[in-house]
Amino acid sequence: MSNLSEGKPVSASRTIIAQLMQPEHANNQGNVHGGWIMKLVDEAGALACMRHAGKRVVTIAVDQMVFRHPILITDLVTLTAEVSYVGRTSMEAEVQVTAENPITGKRIHTNTAYCVYVALDDDGHPAPVPPLIPETEEQRQRMEEGKARQAYRLAQSRRTAGRSIEHTEQKPVEESTR
Repeated sequence: MSNLSEGKPVSASRTIIAQLMQPEHANNQGNVHGGWIMKLVDEAGALACMRHAGKRVVTIAVDQMVFRHPILITDLVTLTAEVSYVGRTSMEAEVQVTAENPITGKRIHTNTAYCVYVALDDDGHPAPVPPLIPETEEQRQRMEEGKARQAYRLAQSRRTAGRSIEHTEQKPVEESTR
């Protein structure tokens, strides 16, 4: 196992999954069901983060996922994932999804998702992860954007937690007068 302080390059986490879409992946419109793509996105992101951390991971969040184009039955779907930002125990993975007609070779980018995972130790507790080493200017920029996304997620989480506490507190019930 490598020393955590050394860090790992982005390319070490790169994971590519390709799967031919079959009729069992169809929704009621005859296209690929979005939930199936979401499952594949989560798997690709998790694998990239496991490669980076060298540990098991659990999904913590999936940022907004917009499907720009339908994916058709018989398309070859390719998901390319790599770690884009790391914290102390958490990692963000960027997952790019493309659909390809394997006969014509026409490819289309269908969506990009950012997923957040936490590394786990053998007892199932959050575990530290190595720093991320960008190898290109684009990766450096993506790390900065990932840092901003993580700050936004944490702020949203604090706001949501505050509202949850307010809504769950017991309030006296006023007696009605007749």
